[in-house]
Amino acid sequence: MNHLRRARQLLDSVTTRVLRRLSYSTQTRFPTSFSDGGDSLRLRIITQGGVKRTSITPVLHQWIEEGKRVRPNELVSLIRLLRQRRRFKHALEISEWLSDDMKQSIAPGGIAIQLDLISKVHGLEQAEKYFNSIPESMRSLELHGALLNCYAKNKCLLKAEGTFQKIRESFSVKKPLSYNVMLNLYAQLGRHEKLDALMLEMEEQGINCDSFTFNIRLNAYASTSDIEGMEKLLMKMEADPCLKLDWNIYAVAANGYLKAGLTEMSLPLLKRAEQLISDNAAKYAYETLLTLYASSGRKDEVYRVWNLYKKMGRFYNSGYICMISSLVKLDDFDGAEMIFAEWESGHTVYSADVPIVLISAYCQRDFLEKAEGHVNIIIKGGKEPHAAVWSILASGYQRNNKMEKAVAAIKKAILANSPLGMPNHLTLVACVDYLEAQGEGKAANELLKMLKDYGHDRLVNKINNRNLGENAHDRSALGQMEENVGLHDQEKSGFIGFKYEADS
Repeated sequence: MNHLRRARQLLDSVTTRVLRRLSYSTQTRFPTSFSDGGDSLRLRIITQGGVKRTSITPVLHQWIEEGKRVRPNELVSLIRLLRQRRRFKHALEISEWLSDDMKQSIAPGGIAIQLDLISKVHGLEQAEKYFNSIPESMRSLELHGALLNCYAKNKCLLKAEGTFQKIRESFSVKKPLSYNVMLNLYAQLGRHEKLDALMLEMEEQGINCDSFTFNIRLNAYASTSDIEGMEKLLMKMEADPCLKLDWNIYAVAANGYLKAGLTEMSLPLLKRAEQLISDNAAKYAYETLLTLYASSGRKDEVYRVWNLYKKMGRFYNSGYICMISSLVKLDDFDGAEMIFAEWESGHTVYSADVPIVLISAYCQRDFLEKAEGHVNIIIKGGKEPHAAVWSILASGYQRNNKMEKAVAAIKKAILANSPLGMPNHLTLVACVDYLEAQGEGKAANELLKMLKDYGHDRLVNKINNRNLGENAHDRSALGQMEENVGLHDQEKSGFIGFKYEADS
């Protein structure tokens, strides 16, 4: 994963999750925690198993060896808590230990959860094997729904369609959950012609569309700038007394207008969205409005919303990333520097993503001295710059034909050894070509060896098999950074590419 993909990840982290995550209604509902004072097993698992790669099973065995009781309902609650914390490997270990060591029978919802965990930890193939190992009589709607969700996440359209057809044929479907999964998959794959047909089928089957159904369709209209379709659907939603429209609906529609270049039409919808923001949704909503007002070119509105955001009284790195990137989009670098200084003096948890936003923007605009200045600030503060910082700098140097500096930065990116900061292979090619052209073939080979030593064999193969022509140096990652570094780009925002998941 190169640093451009790192920028995409940042985009996902600072833009709102447009749709709430969904849970299959048939999953067993368990409390998210139990008493810390009387249950040190929970504390042991949360603390001793804090490293995601380590196994949690020895903690369970030690607890048993100490003669202490294990209550199955507490383990089930722990599974839910670990899933919420994205510790899927540990959640799966407890689920398997519960069924294998404690010989506890798993309810249909638990089997569906285990299948989902297997998919996350071991991949889709193992999830399919687990599904096939379940007796036909135990293959419930929940289990088929979990399998459908696995296929959708992996964008396996044919297998998803086959599973969806099995659900249609084998179960009396009254709720829209499985339909929503398919609608979202079609939308993600650009198969928009399937959406209306599937929604018509829901109507014919007496399955009511919920807010998620309409959200998916509205997003699809917005993503393709189908203004007529978007407006008709929005009117239909507003006329439905059973639907409670929230701020997100109007933000999605505003984003559609912005994509179509109809800025003035987006502004009333942004105001309407703001009126509907609840306290619980304020963080994501304000971050979203920052990005949209920046896209509309309304700097005064960006600062106004930022002041509302700060009134929440909480310090969020994601908010500072969002605000800085919005100001960069508006070419307000003085304002971006001011917000960055505010973050530096006030943050309680350091995030490398915040300086990366500003460094990336400076490199994209060839302000290399300013980018270097921020890197020096990081170093003087006693922190090591993230690998992505060195990768971005290397591309900036290459773009400006400062190849000695590019080579030095590339080496630092490799030594930082982060999969999220993997150097862009085009910049690497330019560095290798430069060294060879300077008669430094040994140095070029050492650079490739360094890549191999740090596990970047695929990058080495790309470089060795390159056929880039004379314009390789002009095709660096920075040439594409225009659309990747602005962390509020509408194409990358949660409005267009939200993740519809059927698990919590």
